[in-house]
Amino acid sequence: MNMNLLNKFKDPELLRGLLERMLLLAHKIQERRGEQPLCLMEVCGTHTVAIAKCGLKSVLPPAIKLISGPGCPVCVTAHVDIDRIIAATRVPQATIMTFGDMMRVPGSSTSLEARRAEGARIEVVYSPLDALSRALKHPKQQIIFVAVGFETTTPLIAATLKRAKAAGAENFSILTVHKRVTPALSALASDPSLAIDGLILPGHVSTIIGTKPYGVLAEQFGMPSVIAGFDPVDLLLALVQLLEGIEGSRTELVNAYGRAVHEQGNAEACALIDEVFEVSDAVWRGLGVICESGHVLNQAYDSFDAGKRFDLPSLTEPTKEPKGCSCGDILRGIMTPNDCLLFGTACTPTHPIGPCMVSSEGSCAAYYKYQIGERA
Repeated sequence: MNMNLLNKFKDPELLRGLLERMLLLAHKIQERRGEQPLCLMEVCGTHTVAIAKCGLKSVLPPAIKLISGPGCPVCVTAHVDIDRIIAATRVPQATIMTFGDMMRVPGSSTSLEARRAEGARIEVVYSPLDALSRALKHPKQQIIFVAVGFETTTPLIAATLKRAKAAGAENFSILTVHKRVTPALSALASDPSLAIDGLILPGHVSTIIGTKPYGVLAEQFGMPSVIAGFDPVDLLLALVQLLEGIEGSRTELVNAYGRAVHEQGNAEACALIDEVFEVSDAVWRGLGVICESGHVLNQAYDSFDAGKRFDLPSLTEPTKEPKGCSCGDILRGIMTPNDCLLFGTACTPTHPIGPCMVSSEGSCAAYYKYQIGERA
Protein backbone atom coordinates (compact mmCIF):
# COMPACT_ATOMS: atom_id res chain seq x y z
CA MET A 1 0.00 0.00 0.00
CA ASN A 2 1.55 3.31 -1.07
CA MET A 3 1.97 6.31 1.21
CA ASN A 4 -0.52 8.47 -0.69
CA LEU A 5 -3.27 5.96 0.02
CA LEU A 6 -2.23 5.65 3.68
CA ASN A 7 -2.31 9.43 4.08
CA LYS A 8 -5.97 9.46 3.05
CA PHE A 9 -6.84 7.74 6.32
CA LYS A 10 -5.72 10.89 8.12
CA ASP A 11 -7.02 13.37 5.54
CA PRO A 12 -8.59 16.46 7.25
CA GLU A 13 -11.21 16.93 4.52
CA LEU A 14 -12.36 13.32 4.76
CA LEU A 15 -12.45 13.61 8.53
CA ARG A 16 -14.48 16.82 8.37
CA GLY A 17 -17.02 15.26 6.04
CA LEU A 18 -17.37 12.14 8.18
CA LEU A 19 -17.68 14.24 11.33
CA GLU A 20 -20.49 16.29 9.80
CA ARG A 21 -22.26 13.12 8.70
CA MET A 22 -21.88 11.61 12.17
CA LEU A 23 -23.30 14.70 13.87
CA LEU A 24 -26.26 14.79 11.49
CA LEU A 25 -27.08 11.13 12.09
CA ALA A 26 -26.66 11.52 15.84
CA HIS A 27 -29.08 14.46 15.82
CA LYS A 28 -31.71 12.45 13.91
CA ILE A 29 -31.38 9.49 16.26
CA GLN A 30 -31.52 11.73 19.32
CA GLU A 31 -34.75 13.32 18.09
CA ARG A 32 -36.29 9.86 18.01
CA ARG A 33 -34.79 8.47 21.22
CA GLY A 34 -34.87 11.56 23.41
CA GLU A 35 -32.17 12.01 26.04
CA GLN A 36 -31.14 8.35 26.15
CA PRO A 37 -27.71 8.22 24.40
CA LEU A 38 -26.63 5.50 22.03
CA CYS A 39 -24.15 3.16 23.71
CA LEU A 40 -21.50 1.95 21.26
CA MET A 41 -18.67 -0.34 22.31
CA GLU A 42 -15.23 -0.60 20.74
CA VAL A 43 -14.14 -4.14 21.50
CA CYS A 44 -10.44 -3.98 20.64
CA GLY A 45 -7.81 -2.64 23.04
CA THR A 46 -5.86 -1.20 20.11
CA HIS A 47 -9.02 0.68 19.11
CA THR A 48 -9.28 2.03 22.65
CA VAL A 49 -5.76 3.44 22.40
CA ALA A 50 -6.31 4.79 18.86
CA ILE A 51 -9.57 6.50 19.91
CA ALA A 52 -7.84 8.06 22.91
CA LYS A 53 -4.79 9.14 20.92
CA CYS A 54 -6.74 10.94 18.19
CA GLY A 55 -9.14 12.59 20.64
CA LEU A 56 -12.26 11.12 19.06
CA LYS A 57 -14.31 11.27 22.26
CA SER A 58 -13.83 15.03 22.46
CA VAL A 59 -15.90 15.54 19.29
CA LEU A 60 -18.71 13.12 20.10
CA PRO A 61 -22.15 14.67 20.67
CA PRO A 62 -24.09 13.85 23.87
CA ALA A 63 -26.21 11.45 21.84
CA ILE A 64 -23.28 9.02 21.55
CA LYS A 65 -21.62 7.22 24.42
CA LEU A 66 -18.51 5.28 23.42
CA ILE A 67 -17.35 2.60 25.86
CA SER A 68 -14.47 0.12 25.89
CA GLY A 69 -14.93 -3.64 25.91
CA PRO A 70 -12.93 -6.79 26.73
CA GLY A 71 -10.43 -6.40 23.90
CA CYS A 72 -7.17 -6.41 25.88
CA PRO A 73 -5.86 -10.00 26.20
CA VAL A 74 -3.74 -9.26 29.26
CA CYS A 75 -6.64 -7.46 30.96
CA VAL A 76 -9.14 -10.27 30.46
CA THR A 77 -6.75 -12.93 31.77
CA ALA A 78 -8.53 -14.13 34.90
CA HIS A 79 -6.95 -13.57 38.31
CA VAL A 80 -6.79 -17.31 38.93
CA ASP A 81 -4.76 -17.70 35.72
CA ILE A 82 -2.37 -14.94 36.80
CA ASP A 83 -1.80 -16.84 40.06
CA ARG A 84 -1.23 -20.03 38.08
CA ILE A 85 1.37 -18.31 35.91
CA ILE A 86 3.10 -17.01 39.03
CA ALA A 87 3.01 -20.52 40.48
CA ALA A 88 5.03 -21.69 37.46
CA THR A 89 7.92 -19.46 38.59
CA ARG A 90 8.42 -21.89 41.50
CA VAL A 91 9.04 -24.91 39.27
CA PRO A 92 12.65 -25.99 39.97
CA GLN A 93 15.16 -25.19 37.22
CA ALA A 94 12.49 -23.61 35.01
CA THR A 95 12.78 -20.34 33.13
CA ILE A 96 9.54 -18.45 32.44
CA MET A 97 9.38 -16.45 29.22
CA THR A 98 6.60 -13.96 28.61
CA PHE A 99 5.47 -10.87 26.74
CA GLY A 100 6.34 -7.67 28.62
CA ASP A 101 2.77 -6.62 29.50
CA MET A 102 2.38 -9.65 31.75
CA MET A 103 5.29 -8.75 34.03
CA ARG A 104 3.56 -6.17 36.22
CA VAL A 105 0.05 -7.62 36.39
CA PRO A 106 -0.63 -8.16 40.11
CA GLY A 107 -1.59 -11.60 41.33
CA SER A 108 -3.06 -12.40 44.73
CA SER A 109 0.16 -11.65 46.58
CA THR A 110 2.89 -10.89 44.04
CA SER A 111 3.66 -10.40 40.33
CA LEU A 112 6.10 -11.79 37.78
CA GLU A 113 8.18 -8.64 38.16
CA ALA A 114 8.38 -9.09 41.93
CA ARG A 115 9.18 -12.79 41.57
CA ARG A 116 12.06 -11.92 39.22
CA ALA A 117 13.38 -9.47 41.82
CA GLU A 118 13.30 -12.37 44.30
CA GLY A 119 15.50 -14.44 42.00
CA ALA A 120 13.03 -16.38 39.85
CA ARG A 121 14.13 -16.99 36.28
CA ILE A 122 11.78 -14.82 34.23
CA GLU A 123 12.61 -13.17 30.91
CA VAL A 124 10.70 -10.91 28.53
CA VAL A 125 10.64 -11.97 24.87
CA TYR A 126 9.02 -10.51 21.78
CA SER A 127 8.10 -13.83 20.20
CA PRO A 128 7.48 -17.43 21.30
CA LEU A 129 10.15 -18.37 18.77
CA ASP A 130 12.69 -16.66 21.03
CA ALA A 131 11.62 -18.97 23.85
CA LEU A 132 11.90 -22.04 21.62
CA SER A 133 15.34 -20.92 20.49
CA ARG A 134 16.45 -20.78 24.13
CA ALA A 135 15.08 -24.27 24.74
CA LEU A 136 16.94 -25.71 21.76
CA LYS A 137 20.23 -24.09 22.82
CA HIS A 138 19.87 -25.18 26.46
CA PRO A 139 18.28 -28.66 26.46
CA LYS A 140 18.85 -29.14 30.21
CA GLN A 141 16.70 -26.09 31.09
CA GLN A 142 12.92 -26.24 31.27
CA ILE A 143 11.53 -23.30 29.25
CA ILE A 144 7.91 -22.33 29.92
CA PHE A 145 6.32 -19.75 27.62
CA VAL A 146 3.24 -17.82 28.81
CA ALA A 147 0.87 -17.94 25.83
CA VAL A 148 -1.57 -15.04 26.12
CA GLY A 149 -3.63 -13.50 23.35
CA PHE A 150 -6.58 -13.61 20.98
CA GLU A 151 -6.71 -15.15 17.51
CA THR A 152 -4.00 -12.79 16.29
CA THR A 153 -1.43 -14.46 18.57
CA THR A 154 -2.66 -18.05 18.55
CA PRO A 155 -1.37 -18.97 15.04
CA LEU A 156 2.18 -17.91 15.96
CA ILE A 157 2.04 -20.04 19.11
CA ALA A 158 0.75 -22.95 17.01
CA ALA A 159 3.58 -22.56 14.49
CA THR A 160 6.11 -22.46 17.33
CA LEU A 161 4.74 -25.68 18.82
CA LYS A 162 4.92 -27.39 15.43
CA ARG A 163 8.60 -26.46 15.25
CA ALA A 164 9.16 -27.62 18.83
CA LYS A 165 7.58 -30.99 18.09
CA ALA A 166 9.59 -31.44 14.89
CA ALA A 167 12.81 -30.55 16.74
CA GLY A 168 12.05 -32.85 19.65
CA ALA A 169 12.25 -29.97 22.16
CA GLU A 170 11.06 -31.92 25.20
CA ASN A 171 12.19 -29.12 27.52
CA PHE A 172 9.80 -26.59 25.96
CA SER A 173 6.22 -26.10 27.13
CA ILE A 174 3.55 -23.41 27.29
CA LEU A 175 0.94 -22.11 29.70
CA THR A 176 -1.96 -21.24 27.43
CA VAL A 177 -4.63 -18.71 28.35
CA HIS A 178 -5.69 -17.96 24.79
CA LYS A 179 -9.11 -16.44 24.21
CA ARG A 180 -11.62 -16.44 21.33
CA VAL A 181 -13.34 -13.13 20.70
CA THR A 182 -16.72 -14.01 19.20
CA PRO A 183 -18.09 -16.04 22.17
CA ALA A 184 -17.28 -13.09 24.44
CA LEU A 185 -19.20 -10.76 22.12
CA SER A 186 -22.19 -13.09 22.25
CA ALA A 187 -21.97 -13.07 26.05
CA LEU A 188 -22.00 -9.26 26.06
CA ALA A 189 -24.86 -9.06 23.56
CA SER A 190 -26.99 -11.42 25.65
CA ASP A 191 -26.28 -9.69 28.98
CA PRO A 192 -29.52 -7.98 30.08
CA SER A 193 -27.59 -5.57 32.33
CA LEU A 194 -25.83 -4.08 29.30
CA ALA A 195 -27.62 -1.85 26.81
CA ILE A 196 -25.21 -1.91 23.88
CA ASP A 197 -26.62 -0.45 20.66
CA GLY A 198 -23.70 -1.33 18.37
CA LEU A 199 -20.20 -2.78 18.24
CA ILE A 200 -16.95 -1.63 16.64
CA LEU A 201 -15.28 -4.97 15.93
CA PRO A 202 -11.54 -5.67 16.14
CA GLY A 203 -9.54 -5.21 12.97
CA HIS A 204 -6.55 -7.38 13.85
CA VAL A 205 -8.56 -10.40 14.99
CA SER A 206 -10.78 -10.08 11.94
CA THR A 207 -7.82 -10.40 9.56
CA ILE A 208 -7.44 -13.93 10.97
CA ILE A 209 -11.01 -15.15 11.48
CA GLY A 210 -12.68 -13.15 8.68
CA THR A 211 -16.23 -11.80 8.77
CA LYS A 212 -18.34 -14.97 8.93
CA PRO A 213 -17.98 -15.72 12.68
CA TYR A 214 -19.64 -12.39 13.50
CA GLY A 215 -22.86 -13.37 11.74
CA VAL A 216 -24.39 -14.50 15.04
CA LEU A 217 -24.38 -10.90 16.31
CA ALA A 218 -26.90 -9.82 13.70
CA GLU A 219 -28.79 -13.10 13.30
CA GLN A 220 -29.26 -14.02 16.95
CA PHE A 221 -28.95 -10.71 18.80
CA GLY A 222 -29.92 -8.09 16.22
CA MET A 223 -26.71 -6.22 16.98
CA PRO A 224 -25.37 -3.74 14.38
CA SER A 225 -21.60 -4.07 14.06
CA VAL A 226 -18.74 -2.69 11.98
CA ILE A 227 -15.22 -4.08 11.51
CA ALA A 228 -12.89 -1.09 11.66
CA GLY A 229 -9.29 -0.14 11.02
CA PHE A 230 -7.20 2.03 13.31
CA ASP A 231 -6.62 5.39 11.63
CA PRO A 232 -8.83 8.43 12.38
CA VAL A 233 -10.78 8.07 9.13
CA ASP A 234 -11.33 4.36 9.89
CA LEU A 235 -12.73 5.15 13.31
CA LEU A 236 -15.08 7.92 12.19
CA LEU A 237 -16.22 5.83 9.23
CA ALA A 238 -17.07 2.97 11.61
CA LEU A 239 -19.15 5.33 13.76
CA VAL A 240 -20.96 6.72 10.71
CA GLN A 241 -21.76 3.26 9.38
CA LEU A 242 -23.00 2.12 12.78
CA LEU A 243 -25.24 5.18 13.03
CA GLU A 244 -26.53 4.65 9.48
CA GLY A 245 -27.44 1.09 10.38
CA ILE A 246 -29.19 2.18 13.58
CA GLU A 247 -31.01 5.04 11.84
CA GLY A 248 -32.19 2.66 9.13
CA SER A 249 -33.11 -0.06 11.68
CA ARG A 250 -30.60 -2.43 10.05
CA THR A 251 -28.77 -5.07 12.07
CA GLU A 252 -26.20 -5.97 9.44
CA LEU A 253 -22.47 -6.55 9.78
CA VAL A 254 -20.38 -4.02 7.81
CA ASN A 255 -16.74 -4.62 6.90
CA ALA A 256 -15.17 -1.16 6.84
CA TYR A 257 -11.65 -2.59 6.87
CA GLY A 258 -11.80 -4.32 3.51
CA ARG A 259 -8.18 -3.50 2.71
CA ALA A 260 -7.12 -6.05 5.35
CA VAL A 261 -10.15 -8.18 6.29
CA HIS A 262 -11.80 -10.69 3.98
CA GLU A 263 -14.82 -12.94 4.40
CA GLN A 264 -12.83 -16.15 4.89
CA GLY A 265 -10.02 -14.53 6.89
CA ASN A 266 -6.55 -16.08 6.82
CA ALA A 267 -7.11 -19.74 5.96
CA GLU A 268 -3.51 -20.76 6.67
CA ALA A 269 -3.52 -19.16 10.12
CA CYS A 270 -6.88 -20.74 10.99
CA ALA A 271 -5.60 -24.14 9.84
CA LEU A 272 -2.59 -23.79 12.15
CA ILE A 273 -4.87 -23.08 15.10
CA ASP A 274 -7.05 -26.10 14.32
CA GLU A 275 -4.02 -28.36 13.93
CA VAL A 276 -2.58 -27.59 17.39
CA PHE A 277 -5.47 -26.38 19.55
CA GLU A 278 -9.02 -27.33 20.39
CA VAL A 279 -11.84 -25.11 21.61
CA SER A 280 -12.56 -25.04 25.34
CA ASP A 281 -14.47 -23.05 27.93
CA ALA A 282 -12.43 -20.22 29.48
CA VAL A 283 -12.59 -17.82 32.40
CA TRP A 284 -12.52 -14.09 31.59
CA ARG A 285 -11.87 -11.34 34.09
CA GLY A 286 -15.16 -9.54 34.64
CA LEU A 287 -17.15 -11.92 32.45
CA GLY A 288 -16.66 -15.25 34.23
CA VAL A 289 -16.74 -18.57 32.41
CA ILE A 290 -17.73 -18.27 28.74
CA CYS A 291 -18.47 -21.46 26.82
CA GLU A 292 -16.10 -22.25 23.93
CA SER A 293 -14.20 -18.99 24.40
CA GLY A 294 -10.73 -20.46 24.87
CA HIS A 295 -8.11 -22.61 23.18
CA VAL A 296 -6.24 -25.49 24.83
CA LEU A 297 -3.71 -27.87 23.33
CA ASN A 298 -5.22 -30.88 21.59
CA GLN A 299 -4.16 -34.46 22.21
CA ALA A 300 -1.39 -34.37 19.61
CA TYR A 301 0.33 -31.48 21.44
CA ASP A 302 -0.78 -32.26 24.98
CA SER A 303 2.80 -33.05 26.05
CA PHE A 304 3.68 -29.35 25.66
CA ASP A 305 1.12 -28.30 28.31
CA ALA A 306 3.17 -26.87 31.21
CA GLY A 307 0.19 -27.03 33.55
CA LYS A 308 -0.02 -30.81 33.18
CA ARG A 309 3.73 -31.37 32.95
CA PHE A 310 4.40 -29.64 36.27
CA ASP A 311 1.04 -30.25 37.98
CA LEU A 312 0.57 -26.50 38.42
CA PRO A 313 -2.95 -26.62 39.89
CA SER A 314 -1.45 -28.11 43.07
CA LEU A 315 0.92 -25.13 43.30
CA THR A 316 -1.71 -22.43 42.95
CA GLU A 317 -2.21 -20.16 45.97
CA PRO A 318 -5.75 -19.07 46.95
CA THR A 319 -6.91 -16.34 44.60
CA LYS A 320 -7.52 -12.93 46.15
CA GLU A 321 -8.86 -10.21 43.87
CA PRO A 322 -7.32 -6.73 44.34
CA LYS A 323 -9.48 -4.76 46.74
CA GLY A 324 -11.30 -1.84 45.14
CA CYS A 325 -10.18 -2.64 41.58
CA SER A 326 -12.93 -2.12 38.98
CA CYS A 327 -11.17 -3.74 36.00
CA GLY A 328 -13.87 -6.41 35.70
CA ASP A 329 -16.68 -3.86 35.39
CA ILE A 330 -14.60 -1.70 33.05
CA LEU A 331 -14.02 -4.69 30.74
CA ARG A 332 -17.78 -5.33 30.67
CA GLY A 333 -18.43 -1.72 29.72
CA ILE A 334 -20.58 -0.89 32.75
CA MET A 335 -17.93 1.48 34.14
CA THR A 336 -15.29 3.77 32.68
CA PRO A 337 -11.87 4.18 34.27
CA ASN A 338 -12.94 7.58 35.61
CA ASP A 339 -15.68 5.85 37.61
CA CYS A 340 -13.15 3.78 39.57
CA LEU A 341 -12.26 5.32 42.93
CA LEU A 342 -8.67 4.07 42.60
CA PHE A 343 -8.05 5.49 39.12
CA GLY A 344 -5.29 8.09 39.00
CA THR A 345 -4.84 8.05 42.78
CA ALA A 346 -3.94 4.68 44.29
CA CYS A 347 -3.80 3.10 40.83
CA THR A 348 -1.37 4.67 38.33
CA PRO A 349 0.96 3.30 35.63
CA THR A 350 3.85 3.38 38.11
CA HIS A 351 1.77 1.62 40.79
CA PRO A 352 -0.92 -0.40 39.00
CA ILE A 353 -3.51 -2.24 41.04
CA GLY A 354 -5.30 -3.88 38.11
CA PRO A 355 -4.29 -5.11 34.63
CA CYS A 356 -6.26 -2.38 32.83
CA MET A 357 -3.63 0.08 34.09
CA VAL A 358 -0.72 -2.25 33.31
CA SER A 359 -1.26 -3.25 29.70
CA SER A 360 -0.48 -0.85 26.87
CA GLU A 361 -3.92 -1.80 25.47
CA GLY A 362 -5.75 -1.36 28.77
CA SER A 363 -8.56 1.19 29.07
CA CYS A 364 -7.20 2.66 32.30
CA ALA A 365 -3.72 3.09 30.83
CA ALA A 366 -5.19 4.85 27.77
CA TYR A 367 -7.43 7.12 29.87
CA TYR A 368 -4.51 8.02 32.13
CA LYS A 369 -2.03 8.67 29.32
CA TYR A 370 -4.37 10.77 27.21
CA GLN A 371 -6.30 12.35 30.13
CA ILE A 372 -9.76 11.43 28.91
CA GLY A 373 -12.56 13.15 30.79
CA GLU A 374 -12.83 13.90 34.47
CA ARG A 375 -13.78 11.66 37.35
CA ALA A 376 -17.50 11.65 37.92
